[in-house]
Amino acid sequence: MCMMSARYLIIKISFLNKGFRATGLIIALYLFAFSQLQFNGLLAQEYLKRQKKFADSLFSKKDYFRAITEYKRLKFFDSNGSFNFVSDFKIALSYKGGAKFKEAANYFNLALAEANNDSEEFTANIELVKTLIIARRTTRALAKINSLKKIYYGNKRKELQYWQGWAFMFAEKWVKADSVFRIIGETKLDSVCKNVLNERYSLTVAKIFSYLMPGAGQLYAGHPWSGLMSFAWNALWGYLTLKAFFAERYFDGIVIGNLLWFRFYRGNLQNAERFARRENKKIYNNAYDYLQFKFKGKKL
Repeated sequence: MCMMSARYLIIKISFLNKGFRATGLIIALYLFAFSQLQFNGLLAQEYLKRQKKFADSLFSKKDYFRAITEYKRLKFFDSNGSFNFVSDFKIALSYKGGAKFKEAANYFNLALAEANNDSEEFTANIELVKTLIIARRTTRALAKINSLKKIYYGNKRKELQYWQGWAFMFAEKWVKADSVFRIIGETKLDSVCKNVLNERYSLTVAKIFSYLMPGAGQLYAGHPWSGLMSFAWNALWGYLTLKAFFAERYFDGIVIGNLLWFRFYRGNLQNAERFARRENKKIYNNAYDYLQFKFKGKKL
């Protein structure tokens, strides 16, 4: 009886040992698999970091379209999405640098959806606004700024007002731009707006001058030769029209007046406004050139 109990005990122990060995083997396999996953994860993360560094190097060299390809590659292999905001944001900046403003705006919106914190979201919004301004989509830029001003205060609100002033300049609303820059204390940009306002021609004044005296509007807008010619033609056909009426040649007076005098008179009004607009455009472009090449502050 004792012999059988001992034998049974030995068999039971051997089974237990086998069970422990099997459990140990399973645990070892799990640990090995886990370590491999961790190792592969580290390798993948290292690859993504190298990929980002390469894309950043292309971006810093202003090789924007190759940079776009590499940032898209980074985003494709980033299964965890840890580089999504950076990828979309840099792709947007690259498109902006390559003057592809529609594509840039689309990727800034993607970056906004991937923002990890308030700072990233605000930065992406500012870059989106700047892109809309430089693309001359100023109505949309101003609407975006107004919606953001309801959310942000302090220095962030002041920065929004700064870009609001830029949007007004690119919309050729110089009075509003001057008002914004004066409020936030941007004296250099305020001076740019004041110079434009002092130099530009009034379309209303040009037309009033031409109403009162043909050719005067062109003289006011800086086109003396056109003004003198307009005055001479209007004087000639006006004289002949009145002469015909005074001589009771009413039909001749009506024909000369309608077909010649009034034609040159209307042309005089149109030319006054056209020349004033043309000269204003030159003044605006000079201001934009200064902002692009000589202005030292924050710009688009």
